Amino acid sequence: MPDERPAHGRPAPDEPGRERLRVALTKPTRRQAVVAVLLAVLGFAFVVQVRDTQANDTYEGLREGELIEVLDGLTGTAERARREVDRLEARRDELQDENQARAAALDEAEQRVRTLNIIAGLVPVTGPGLRVTIAESTSRVSVGSLLDTVQELRTAGAEAMEFNDSIRLGADSSFENAVGGIELDDQLLEPPYVLDVIGDPHVLRTALTFSTGPIETLETLDGATVTVEELEQVEITSVRDAPRPEYAEPGSGQ
Repeated sequence: MPDERPAHGRPAPDEPGRERLRVALTKPTRRQAVVAVLLAVLGFAFVVQVRDTQANDTYEGLREGELIEVLDGLTGTAERARREVDRLEARRDELQDENQARAAALDEAEQRVRTLNIIAGLVPVTGPGLRVTIAESTSRVSVGSLLDTVQELRTAGAEAMEFNDSIRLGADSSFENAVGGIELDDQLLEPPYVLDVIGDPHVLRTALTFSTGPIETLETLDGATVTVEELEQVEITSVRDAPRPEYAEPGSGQ
């Protein structure tokens, strides 16, 4: 019978066993995959446990004095952190105060702008007040009587005035006699003269009706008919053009 052993006396390789090993490595079964995952998890847990143990043993070999130094260092670090937190909180409070101060200053400035715009007649306004209608009868209404009426209303606290739904009165408004009426700020006013006024209705009426006041003057000297209505809501829609200063400039710091 011929000898099937290869030369040099070595046994023939187990080809079926090698094939099974190759298949197991390249195409593992589900059970083999699960086992591999479990082994990996166990290995990771072991490494973590070893590192935790090493970390916990960090201070085991230190003497009492060394431990006190470590504790003092940790205490100093905590104290510095606390001081930094206090500093940051104080800075935060300062910024909040600065922001609040800025907001208050901005609100005040905006309120001043609104007030000045109303006084200058640059914006439409509404509010309680009077409607005064002056109708000519036997003679013409004089410029002086009309101007006195306006001045008395201003003194009584009138905040805005408008003639004939078209001409807004301002601090520099001027009256002049004109053909067919009165010229107000270079615009012709024709009778009847309707004056809308915003302010305290009762105070404004009192300023017109006292003895020898504007209404009495208009009726007795000018022969006019005057009616006064107190209104809860007066609408003044006309506005004035803002004049551009020719010589004046803001002072330093303004």
